[in-house]
Amino acid sequence: MCSVVSQCVSTYCIRSGGLNRGDSKLAILNKLAPASVRTKGAGKYEDGGGLRLVKSSKDSGKWVFRYTVFGRRREMGLGAISDVPLRQARELAADWRSILAAGKDPIIERARRERDMTTHDISLSTIAKEAFEARKANLKGDGAAGRWFSPLAIHILPKLGKVPVTELHQNDIRDILAPIWHTTADPAQKALYRLGIVLRYAAAKGLDVDLQATSKAKELLGKTRHVTEHIPSMPWGDVPAFYASLNEGTITNLALKLVILTGLRSKSVRAAHVDQFCDGVWIVPGENLKGLKGKTADIRIPLTAEMQSVMDRTIPFRRDGFIFPAPRQGTKGPGYLGDVNMIRLMDRRGLKARPHGFRSTLRVWLSEATSAPFEIAELMIGHIVGTAVTRAYQRSDFLEQRRELYDQWSAFVTGHS
Repeated sequence: MCSVVSQCVSTYCIRSGGLNRGDSKLAILNKLAPASVRTKGAGKYEDGGGLRLVKSSKDSGKWVFRYTVFGRRREMGLGAISDVPLRQARELAADWRSILAAGKDPIIERARRERDMTTHDISLSTIAKEAFEARKANLKGDGAAGRWFSPLAIHILPKLGKVPVTELHQNDIRDILAPIWHTTADPAQKALYRLGIVLRYAAAKGLDVDLQATSKAKELLGKTRHVTEHIPSMPWGDVPAFYASLNEGTITNLALKLVILTGLRSKSVRAAHVDQFCDGVWIVPGENLKGLKGKTADIRIPLTAEMQSVMDRTIPFRRDGFIFPAPRQGTKGPGYLGDVNMIRLMDRRGLKARPHGFRSTLRVWLSEATSAPFEIAELMIGHIVGTAVTRAYQRSDFLEQRRELYDQWSAFVTGHS
């Protein structure tokens, strides 16, 4: 049977008591009389247009709507004769014939309507929270930091949170993102991307949402004029003097020194634990590497003499296994030094550079002052290069080659090169 159904119900004909398409005869409707519904004995009786009366005895029976759609014969119950009189059964059958004429399967459509009715809260806020819960396992720390959900919580939900997700329109999305689209483009784009994920989750639940709403909104918003500003970094020629100035012996000074020496992200250094060090090698776990949870093995950092010297000076500060513990015990948090401590130190020095910027500093030094191959230079700052296929065959992390480069960098930073 053709999947495109005629617009006119009268073009449907009865075949074996079911509604189908293809005969030239008009459908014959209303064959049964109200009295016969009560008096007929057990059996199957056609009323026309796909409506059938199925009686198990003289006093009991039910209504069935029979049709064929997408090549499948289907039967849909419309209720018992004790609850649904003949006139109502015909009205129900007519309604479902119109659904069939629109190219939809009545059984599937009825199930969808029932889901919508039993879903008490399909507001965007509720569905967004459900989508977040479903994605937690794929997020670092189960999304506890809030970075995945915060673009929605800040830019979308305050104004659209109460809107049923099935009623969300691209104009609504455009209107709330337009004020920040060209000024703070990164958060706006993240909010739009997260909203797209929420809509796909809603569709998977069977809700009738517009999956193209975010794409349409993006077209309405246009291309952003915002220029991304990179995290300020320190020129590598200035690093030795700054490194030498970190002589107060505080936990923050020592952590910042290790950030400079290793080229690691601040989180990787601040969360360092005594269990991660063995035989002159620091094994940084994947969960402490941005965006790499579950996608890569741990990263090994060969410790230079200067790195080890910094580590030795942390011994009096260590607590609960953390190399750089939080300054005060009993405070809420992960138990290790916060990023703000190092940022404030650099602010007090009047520096625009940030701790994260030392990754760029090291990378530029590798390019300008050494002959390190691209792959090894990228590994020095914890970047993964190559496709999944090439990485499957290239399994070396070039530990010894990187050890030599770290030695050169340490010598330069400490003024011994």
